[in-house]
Formats: sequence, structure tokens, C-alpha cells
Amino acid sequence: TRVQRCTFHAFGTIKQATTIGPKLAASKELYGLGKQLLHVKDREQAASWIDTYLDWCKRWEGFLAQKTKRDDGGWQYTHERLVRARNSVNRLIGAEVLFTYTDPQFEGALPAMNNQIEGGINAQLRAMIKDHSGMSLTRRIKAIFWWCYQHIENAATPADILKIMPTDAQLEECYLNQENLH
Repeated sequence: TRVQRCTFHAFGTIKQATTIGPKLAASKELYGLGKQLLHVKDREQAASWIDTYLDWCKRWEGFLAQKTKRDDGGWQYTHERLVRARNSVNRLIGAEVLFTYTDPQFEGALPAMNNQIEGGINAQLRAMIKDHSGMSLTRRIKAIFWWCYQHIENAATPADILKIMPTDAQLEECYLNQENLH
């Protein structure tokens, strides 16, 4: 499955590092790039944005490499927030998840941002979980399954949903296996 990182959230990472009123030239430029990110519509614009971003990285490489000695004798990046923002964007570009929506195979089917799911589906699921916070984790997971089954196109009948609904034991096993991964 191809992944698309929400461009608004990628911009949010940049904005968090630079603030909306940056003082440093490097921060001002990165903030400007972050705002441009929200307007990328196609492959050519994505390639151009990446080129401009990589130019920014090269231009400010020495600045971002500056380190300051801490009181405990260790070292830290002087412009640590900018370094974190750069590294975050580098990971998104390297993983090819920042501009998935511009891939011609999807023919404009993917949105650049996940506003529809965050404000629509996820908000409703969060509200349901909050409203049923007294239920066990297994029951809350089953409630999410049930909600999803009821809100799909061509929803199954309740009897059919019950046939495919995972059992408590199956859910608990999945949860335990997930915990063992960490």
C-alpha cells in the first residue's frame, strides 16, 4: 500500500521548528518552503519543491551543523529545532511518502491532506471511544469494528457482520502480539 503523508502535517512540523514569525534567515526560508508545500499540485511542482528544498539544505548545511556545548559537557545542535525539521522532511522525501498523491497512476484520486478523514471519520471514532471509555479495550476495539462495518458502502447485515467480527480472544491475542513487538 502506498502511503501519503499529509502535507499539512509536514508543514506543521516545519512551522513548529521555525514559528510563524522566524527571525533567522534559514528559518524564514524553510518556513516559506513549508507554505509552498501546501500548494504543490502535480509531479513537476513536487520535483521543483524538492529541488528548492535540497538547495536550502545545501546552502544552510554548515549553519545546521553548528554545535553548542551543554552544561553537562555534551554537545547539541545549536539550531536543534531546524535540524529536526530538516531530518523529518528528509525522511519523508527518502521514503517517497510526501508527494504520493502526485503519482500519475492515481489520476488525482488521492488528496494531499487528510482533513477529510481527520475531521470526518477519525473525529467520530474518537468521540465514540470517549463516550464509551468505561468499556474494556477489547469491547472498544469491537465497537470501532462495528462502527466501521456500519459506515461502509453496501454495509453487511448485522448477522453477516457478527460472522466476520473477530472474537475477544482473537483481539486479545493481536494486542498481546503487538505489545511483544515493543
